[in-house]
Amino acid sequence: MTDPTTPTDGFTPDVIVVGAGLAGLVATHELALAGKRVLVLDQENRHNLGGQAWWSLGGLLFVDSPEQRRMGIKDSPELAWQDWQGSAQFDRLGDGTDGPGRGEDFWPQRWAKAYVDFAHREKRAYLHDLGLKSLPFVGWAERGDGRATGHGNSVPRFHLTWGTGPEVVRIFAEPVERAEAQGLVRLVFRHQVDELVVEDGTVVGVRGTVLADDDAERGVKSTREAAGSFEHRAAAVVVTSGGIGHNHELMRRNWPTERVGTAPEHMISGVPAHVDGRMQGIAEDAGATMVNKDRMWAYVEGIHNWDPVWPDHAIRILPGPSSMWFDATGRRLEGMSGVPGADSIGAMKQILSAGHDYSWFVLTQSIIEKEFALSGSEQNPDITGKDLKFLAQSRLAKGAPGPVEAFKEHGVDFVVADTLADLVTGMNELARGPELDVDDLERHIVARDREVDNAFTKDIQVMAIHNARRSRTDKLIRVAKPHKILDPAHGPLIAVRLNILSRKTLGGLETDLDGQCVAADGTRVPGLYAAGEVAGFGGGGVHGYNALEGTFLGGCIFSGRAVGRALAR
Repeated sequence: MTDPTTPTDGFTPDVIVVGAGLAGLVATHELALAGKRVLVLDQENRHNLGGQAWWSLGGLLFVDSPEQRRMGIKDSPELAWQDWQGSAQFDRLGDGTDGPGRGEDFWPQRWAKAYVDFAHREKRAYLHDLGLKSLPFVGWAERGDGRATGHGNSVPRFHLTWGTGPEVVRIFAEPVERAEAQGLVRLVFRHQVDELVVEDGTVVGVRGTVLADDDAERGVKSTREAAGSFEHRAAAVVVTSGGIGHNHELMRRNWPTERVGTAPEHMISGVPAHVDGRMQGIAEDAGATMVNKDRMWAYVEGIHNWDPVWPDHAIRILPGPSSMWFDATGRRLEGMSGVPGADSIGAMKQILSAGHDYSWFVLTQSIIEKEFALSGSEQNPDITGKDLKFLAQSRLAKGAPGPVEAFKEHGVDFVVADTLADLVTGMNELARGPELDVDDLERHIVARDREVDNAFTKDIQVMAIHNARRSRTDKLIRVAKPHKILDPAHGPLIAVRLNILSRKTLGGLETDLDGQCVAADGTRVPGLYAAGEVAGFGGGGVHGYNALEGTFLGGCIFSGRAVGRALAR
């Protein structure tokens, strides 16, 4: 069975790119700049150009940027590298040489050092020359586990793109589409790669299935009905097919049970259904090596989308530090990982150790108005639409942003009440585990409330709130003034059931600094390259065990750029 309407007739590519997400677009952009002919294949339709990046908030990590300096933030590449190493905790280094004795972190550690240097020296100028602009406020994501040499950002580094994810996609999609119009690039959709063609140990092309036409909107699950087959050849194939975030079976198979706890029974998806991890195994069959399979980035602040696009569609709450955090049994989370937005994996360990796969935020209306943001371009229409007037109304006016209020009103995970007794009644109606005791919860809340009468405290969460408000961004728009949770002046009370949300794959195809795939014996796989999430955002796991946030889009950009420039040479 063949494709009767092959859109590549007469086009002989120098490079085939598998996946039209951000990393694929960046690699294609760099190749087209060098005059190379590129065939881009994607199993979805053109509506999905840009892949997951389009749905993102558009956060980018820069080091010692003008935005940081204007906000009084003193950053440096040395501090950023200290933070990266403390977060990544690279511990699979083998004999330290490039060869059979190398460890799984041999290439990731080298990618990490190169990436931090890129984030300091080139990244901002590279993107701004393409037309990207950042908001002047710098956010403080993953605030840390409380150790100077441990996980987390020592300073705010999260730069929000003016236009969010769609703008990050646009600055690369537009030049790629111009190259398409000039005949240098062919973007071919509904082509699902099933096999890499290998001859004499060299990857020379791809084979796969032409999928039936499906005009589904962006992100909507599409049909896998076959309508034909194809085979295309080129001197190099670049795999940029993304991670495994919607393949819950594969996630559970690789789940780091000993390190973080039992894999969640109930998991919701922060990525569309086409993020299935298919190309990982296909690349392995062609001689590539998968490393760090047990490293993944699932969030613990997931909520079911009341207006879903894809199956099990979830949204992540991007929390400020003030909500009180309880596991499913009603035990307050401890230490810095009990501070919302500080230590994602540390929080995951505490939550799963209780024997359940969900937890609770308890907060006030004052907190939700100032501290709740939602992940996703579609959940931030003011910034995505680049509407300054709308931005001022939604972020600075009284009340929570419209999308947040909509979740509070319609979301199945939210409980709103005027009294703690009524709040706990509603929480118990939503619980998938033990019944919460109102007296026990009140004891925790009252103990915390006693700590806010002074600007000094022994409660580590209240300390974190005071510290956060020393950041100009946090004090102005991100962190509520400390107050008592049970003070009715700040009500009503709100509880949010938090679920485990799948998102990013931290392990992936092992690659050298040119993005060329590495075989099990340490040699390079001729003709095969990888970039983006399928390569662990570079090397097979540039983030190590943890992520500093603002690094996923940046990893797609950096690795896609490296591959494109290497092949252009």
